[in-house]
Amino acid sequence: MKPLAEILRPDNLETFCAQQHLLNDAHPLKQAINNKQLHSMILWGPSGVGKTTLARIMCAQVEGYFVQLSAVLDGVKELRTVIENAKKYQNIGQTTVLFVDEIHRFNKAQQDAFLPHIESGLITLIGATTENPSFELNRALLSRVSVYVLESLDAAGLMQILQRSLEYLKLTLDQSSQEMIVASSGGDARRLINIVEKIDQAKLSQPDEKSIAQFLQDKVASFDKGGDIFYQQLSAFHKSVRGSSADGALYWMARMLVSGCDPKTIARRLLAIASEDIGNADPRALEITLNAWNVYERLGDKEGNRAIAQAAVYCAVAPKSNAVYKAFNQAMIDAKQTGDLAVPKHLCNASTSLMSELGYGQNYRYAHDEADGISYGQTYFPQEMGERHYYAPTDRGLEIKITEKIRKIRGES
Repeated sequence: MKPLAEILRPDNLETFCAQQHLLNDAHPLKQAINNKQLHSMILWGPSGVGKTTLARIMCAQVEGYFVQLSAVLDGVKELRTVIENAKKYQNIGQTTVLFVDEIHRFNKAQQDAFLPHIESGLITLIGATTENPSFELNRALLSRVSVYVLESLDAAGLMQILQRSLEYLKLTLDQSSQEMIVASSGGDARRLINIVEKIDQAKLSQPDEKSIAQFLQDKVASFDKGGDIFYQQLSAFHKSVRGSSADGALYWMARMLVSGCDPKTIARRLLAIASEDIGNADPRALEITLNAWNVYERLGDKEGNRAIAQAAVYCAVAPKSNAVYKAFNQAMIDAKQTGDLAVPKHLCNASTSLMSELGYGQNYRYAHDEADGISYGQTYFPQEMGERHYYAPTDRGLEIKITEKIRKIRGES
C-alpha cells in the first residue's frame, strides 16, 4: 500500500500549493515551464517542501521522459544506464529530465560526470539538495545550472495540505488539534502528512486536543547536525552573542541543545567568538569559554551545559572588538604578497661566526635593556615594506588602555 504522502502528491501546478515565489508568471522558472524549455537546475530547500514533486510536475509540463536517481543509493553505473536510454529518447525527439535526489552526496568525480551531458543537451538535470550548494557542489556544475531556493511551507499552505489529508482519510479533528499538527510539522509537508497518517492508524478513541497533544509530545525539533539548518542556527547563536543579546544567545543555544546538538560544538563556537568578536576588549572571555568547555568535559551535560550558557552570556555582554581579527587578516594578505622578502639582518640570529661577519644581528636593540622595556623606533618589517600598522584597538573595554600603550610605542603621543 502506498504511503499517504505519495497518494496525495500533487501532479500539476494548480494543486501544488507551495513555492509561489518561483511559480508566478514573472519568474524565469515559470516562464521556462510555460515555454516548455526547461533548463538544468538545483532545487535547494529543507525536507518536505516539494522538491521531488515540483521536478515531476515540471517534467510532465514539458512532456519529457522523467528518470530519478538517488545519490544515496546510485552512482556512475546507474548514470551510464540513464545516459544510454537518454540517447534513445533523443532519437525520437523526447527530452530526458534526470532528477537526482540528495545530489550533494555525490562526490566531485560523480558530479563531473553530469557535465558533458548537460552541455550537449542530452539531459536536463534537476538536482535536489537540503545542503547549501555553494559548499556541497563543485564550481563546474554550479556554473552550468540555475539554483532555486525553496522555502518551508507557511501555516496556510500546511493547513491546506492537512485538510486534503483529513478529507482523504475521512478523519475529523477540532481546530486546536489541527493547529497543533501544523505547528509540529516544522514547515515539512511530508512530516505533516505522516503525522496525520499515524494518527489515523493509531485509532485514537477520542482524537481531541488532549489526545493529539499526548500523541505529539515526543516530536523532535527540525535539526540536522550536518545540514544547513544546523549551520543557520549556529549562525543565529553567533550573531546573537556578537550583537550583545544574551537572551538571543540563550534561546539559540537551547534550540540547538533540544534538537540534539553536541554541546561541545557550541563551546567551540564560543571560543571562536571570544577571539574573533571580543578579542583584547576583554581577554578574560577566552579563558572563561575554555573553562566552560573544561567543566562540560568533567561534569557532562546538565552541569556542563550551564557552564557553557554562563560563558555564552558573559561573551554576549562583554565589550566587543574584532581589531585583532582584522589586523591578522591584513597581515596574512601582506605575508602572501611579500613572501620573498628577506628577514632584516638586525632581526636575524648570528648563530655562526660567518653570519656575524655578514652582519647578522648587528644593531639589534635588546628590549629588556631599554627604557620601559621597549626599543622605541626599532623596525620589525623588511625594509622594502616599511613599518605597517595593522592593529587598531577600539575604544571599548581593555582596548582603551591598549590604545594608550600602542600610541606610545608607535610614537603617536
